[in-house]
Amino acid sequence: MIQAKNENRPMIEADHLVKIYGRFAAVTDVSFRVSAGEVVAFLGVNGAGKSTTMKLLTGYIPPTSGTARIAGIDMTKDRTAGARHLGYLPENGPLYPDMTPESMLSFFAGLYSIERSHRAEAIDRAIELCSLEPVRRKPIGRLSKGYRQRVGMAHVLLHQPEVLILDEPTTGLDPRQILQMRETIRRIGRERTILLSTHILQEVSAVATRVLFINKGRLVFDGPATEFDTARAEKRFTELSAD
Repeated sequence: MIQAKNENRPMIEADHLVKIYGRFAAVTDVSFRVSAGEVVAFLGVNGAGKSTTMKLLTGYIPPTSGTARIAGIDMTKDRTAGARHLGYLPENGPLYPDMTPESMLSFFAGLYSIERSHRAEAIDRAIELCSLEPVRRKPIGRLSKGYRQRVGMAHVLLHQPEVLILDEPTTGLDPRQILQMRETIRRIGRERTILLSTHILQEVSAVATRVLFINKGRLVFDGPATEFDTARAEKRFTELSAD
């Protein structure tokens, strides 16, 4: 359940995270904290280490060394406890095309052990937050990419987590759908802590108050969005993409 915001409380912590595959270092000594109530953009070109870092933070994969904490809980030691505070939307998250948004959310409400007497309320709340009412009883397989992405968002909001980690939530959406998803993120961010992975620079000014910029597995910028030099970053993105 959502708790009152404590702006000084660290909700996401990366402490010297390292992930090595063979001789390849996907993430190298990454450290940062995201406090309660922050909406933070996690920027970098494709392959920079964003998704790997997010998988480390969520406990989806173990670090080679270092520690990841959600709401103060070490995700390597007790991922189940940490997951109660966390909603994780991976890129291309799993959906069930033959289900409707309503039936899929009902299915996951059972998996989340939401009490039966509260399930209808939880489903209605997630549908309202993600503006899914017009399609709540339509097969997911027939929905647009934008609506499918919002179904995924509703899924991770169902158990009212305090922390959201979103991996490229606007990828593949058309311009109108991107604007709708950004508005959804802004609305949700009023009550939750959000780490938003993206390679789209416009996401920074649209939704975030702070920027983390990762390059080749290393964190190279951590500061307010107002201090992030978009023009210089665009040039640097182009240079890195060409490497």
